Amino acid sequence: MYGSWCLKSSASGQMGQVDLTHMKRLSTLVDVFLVLALFSCNPWTVWSNQINPKEVRPHSVSITEFGAVGDGITLNTKAFQNAIFYLNSFADKGGAKLFVPAGRWLTGSFDLISHLTLWLDKDAVILGSTDSDDWPIVDPLPSYGRGRELPGGRHRSLIYGCNLTDVVITGNNGTIDGQGSIWWNKFRNKTLDYTRPHLVELMNSNGVLISNITFLNSPFWTIHPVYCSHVTVQNVTIIAPQSSPNTDGINPDSSDNVCIEDCYISTGDDLISIKSGWDEYGISFGRPSTNIIIRRLIGKTTSAGISIGSEMSGGVSEVHGEDIYIFDSHSAIRIKTSPGRGGYVRNVYISNMILANVDIAIRFTGLYGEHPNDTYDPDALPIIERITIKDVKGGKVKRAGLIQGIQGDNFVNICLSNITLNVSSKLPWNCSYVEGYSELVSPEACEPLKERIFPEHYSDCYYLPNHLKSLSKQIMEFI
Repeated sequence: MYGSWCLKSSASGQMGQVDLTHMKRLSTLVDVFLVLALFSCNPWTVWSNQINPKEVRPHSVSITEFGAVGDGITLNTKAFQNAIFYLNSFADKGGAKLFVPAGRWLTGSFDLISHLTLWLDKDAVILGSTDSDDWPIVDPLPSYGRGRELPGGRHRSLIYGCNLTDVVITGNNGTIDGQGSIWWNKFRNKTLDYTRPHLVELMNSNGVLISNITFLNSPFWTIHPVYCSHVTVQNVTIIAPQSSPNTDGINPDSSDNVCIEDCYISTGDDLISIKSGWDEYGISFGRPSTNIIIRRLIGKTTSAGISIGSEMSGGVSEVHGEDIYIFDSHSAIRIKTSPGRGGYVRNVYISNMILANVDIAIRFTGLYGEHPNDTYDPDALPIIERITIKDVKGGKVKRAGLIQGIQGDNFVNICLSNITLNVSSKLPWNCSYVEGYSELVSPEACEPLKERIFPEHYSDCYYLPNHLKSLSKQIMEFI
C-alpha cells in the first residue's frame, strides 16, 4: 500500500560474551540467527541489499562542472539540480558520484537519485539557504495527516529523495549545515506558516548509507528516513545548540532494518527518536518501525538519549541498543505515548549503558498528549510490553525512574536487570500502571517492579541472554 507513495510539491562495543555452550541453549536456530543479525551492523553484511561506501562509482563529476561557486554567498540550487539530472543517465550503468570539493556551497532543497553517492570533501560545507522560499512546500506525510507543527503542508528537507535504491551520503567528514537559527526564531515567535524542514529526508527508499559526515544546525529533525528499508547511519556527528527546538538527531520513522552506530550527537531534542505515525493516521497507514539497531552512541541533550514515540501509532518493535553513553541530559531512555495513539511498543532491549549527570535515567510517559486534531479515538490505547533494560551504570543521576503507564492499560513485562545508579533524589522511583520484574537493581526498583525475574519470570522478559540466567541462579543458590 505504502511502497509507491511519495511526496508531491504543493508549490511546484560488544554485546556481552555469549559462548557456544550458552548459544546452544537458545530454544531454536531462529533465535541464534536473530542474535547474530541484530548485533552485526556493518552495512554490507547485515542487510540483504549490499552497500559499500568505498565502492568506486564508474561515473563521477564535481559540482563545479555545473557552475557552482563555493563562496557561501552564491545560491547553487540549480547547479545541484542540474548535476544530479545529468548523473541520472548513469543510474543503470553502475551509478554515479557527485563530488563536492572544499568550499561553502549555499543551496536550497535538492533531490537525490538512485545509485548515487553524494561525496563531501573534508573542507566542503553544504549550507542551507536562509530564504524559506528555497525550501518548497510539500504535502504532509500520510501517516501524520498534517504537518507535525501546523496543519497543512510542510517545507521539504534540504537533501531529499523518494523511491530510491542504493543511495550513499558520505565523504571525508565534510559538513552539511542547515543554518537553522532563522527557523528556530520563527518557531519561538510563532511566525511559521508551515512545519519546519528536516536536513535530510529519504522516503520509500531501500539501501541507504549515511556515513562520515558532520550535520549542523538542522531547522527541525536532522536525519529522517521514513517508509524506508535497510538504512545505515554510521560515523556521523550531529550538533545543534541545546536551546534549539526539536532538532532531533536521527528519527527512523515507519522504517525497518535500520542500523545506527558510532555516532556522536548533541542537540536540542532527542538524540534518536523512533516513530511510526500519529494517531488515526498512523494507525490507518499501518507501517511499523522494526529491527532497529543502535550501537556505540555518545551524546547529550535537553531531552532523551533514545526515545520511542510519541508518534508510534503504526507500532515499534525489535529495538536493540548497546554501548550507549549519555551525559548532561534530561533522560537516557524514554517511551512516549498517549490514549489515542493505538499501536504498540514491544520487544525493546537496551544494554551496556553509562550515564553521567542525567536527570531521569528511565522515563515512560503514558499521557504525553499532542494530537493532530480532535478526531482521534481516545479508546485507541497503545500496547507497551516486553521492555528489557540491563547493565546500566550511572553517576550524578537525580532520579532512577519515572515510569507512568495508563490507567486501564498497564505497561507490562518491564524488566530491569543489573542497574546501579548513584541517585540524589530521596524518591528514586515513581511508578504507576506498570507491571514487571527486576534483578540486581540499585536503588531498589519501585514496588510494581520488585518481583524478581528469575526463575519464574525469565520468559516474560525480552531477550535476556542465557548467561545472565545462569549467573542469577548462582547468586540465588549462594543466598
